[in-house]
Order: sequence, then C-alpha cells, then structure tokens
Amino acid sequence: MDIRAFKMDGLGNDFVIIDNRQKITNLTKDQIIKICDRNFIGCDQLIFIESSKSSDANLKFFNSDGGESGACGNGTRCVAKLISEETKSENIILSTSNGNLESKILDKNIVTTEIGKAKLQWNEIPLSEKLDTKNLNIKIIDSNNKEHSGGTAVNVGNPHIVFFVNEIENFNIEKIGPEIENHKIFPEKCNVTIATIINKNLIKVKVWERGAGLTKACGTAACATAFAGKLNNLTENKTDIEFQTGKLSILIDDKNSIHMKGPVSEIKEIEFKL
Repeated sequence: MDIRAFKMDGLGNDFVIIDNRQKITNLTKDQIIKICDRNFIGCDQLIFIESSKSSDANLKFFNSDGGESGACGNGTRCVAKLISEETKSENIILSTSNGNLESKILDKNIVTTEIGKAKLQWNEIPLSEKLDTKNLNIKIIDSNNKEHSGGTAVNVGNPHIVFFVNEIENFNIEKIGPEIENHKIFPEKCNVTIATIINKNLIKVKVWERGAGLTKACGTAACATAFAGKLNNLTENKTDIEFQTGKLSILIDDKNSIHMKGPVSEIKEIEFKL
C-alpha cells in the first residue's frame, strides 16, 4: 500500500498526518505501530484528518503503541497550521473526541489552541477509586533514594498526573514514567509529568506520555502542568512550560479555559509503502 502523508512537529513532539478527507486509508493497529516505529518512519503520534460538517476537519489520534488517544495538543496545533495553509484562514476549528478545538495562526509558525476546561473529579480523570485528585499521595523515588510523595491528577482530554519536585534532574522519568502510567489507580493509564517551579511564570518539565513513552514535548502535559500549578497556588494564570526543546505558553482565562501557544514546524510531505 502506497501512503502519502505529512510530517510535522511541535517542539520535537512529532507526528505523521494522513489526510482521509478525499481518499480513505484504513490501517490496522500493527500498521500504525510500524509507521510510528523510529526504525521505519517514526513519530510520537499518528493523526488522521477526516471530513466534518461542524468544523474545518475531524481529528483522530493514535499513540505509537497503536492505541487511540483522546487529545493531542501539539498535534492539533500542527494540523491547524496545515489546514490554514489550505483554507488561507487564520482561524481553524478542529473536532476531536473531546469536542471542537479552536486554533489561531499567528506570525512565524506560532499557533495558539484553546484546549478547554480541565476536569478534576476522581471519576473524570478517571481513577479507580475516590481520592483527592489534588494530592494522590503516590510515592516516587529520586536518584538519592529519597521518597517524594504527591501527584496532582488533571484530565485535559486525556489523564495526567503532575509531580512538583525541587529538581527534575534528580528523577529518572524513564523509570518512574512507565511505573506510574500503569499504576492500578489509573484504569485508562496516564501521562506522567515531573515538574520544577522556577518562578510564578515558569515551570521546567520532563514528560512520559501514555502509549508513546518519553517525548521531547507534550502539549496536553503542558496544559495539565500549568493548571495543576495554579490549582496548588504555585503559578499565575499565565505560565511558560519549558521542555528540553523549547517552551509552550499556557494561559488560563477568566472562565478557567486553557489556551496553549507555541511554534510548529514546517510542513513536510512524505510518501512510503506499507
């Protein structure tokens, strides 16, 4: 099967994007895993663009393990840029399983997307039992074998847990990430962020993404971290989330809706055989 697609990324968080609006490409779970494999094409997520009557397009996201994801912030921003090139419009509305997301294309490949309101109730995350989502009291161990207990759970289209620590470099995200992702408290697994507050408007993070593993950046994790920071009175309404590859700016507006702003890459057209 010959496939034409696009390759894009947001701060290194990369995607293969297949446009299903004219010609439908149906892929099995194994084929999705193969496309995402770094030894083949390679990406954190595969995105399908589909026709929609209520928006510019409908999006479906699949993680590199072949499982479907409810939300992908950087992926949404990338597709918004792609569709805007086609429609010549600066305002793009994309449908996802979590509703319609509105994006605005700014100068120099900067795209802002309104992700919406975070969910904080235990059954909305979801958790397997009723717990205080502001502090789950989950233990993680640093490189000095010291215990840190905490974790704020937030759902921004997918489940996240955020640990605020003094120094992210003291924690091995590649060990902690899969342990917490598969913790029995998360029936649908979760994304794991370890975060350090630099000041009221800046948080440094490392992210382990559910179904994708260690990623250079994660848009929904940035949103969840900013929201958790504000919830714990650690940050202001506007916060930069710093990844290894750059920053995403998160704004929580008067209605508690989350807006994410950051760069997207150029659009690269690719062709490959499956």
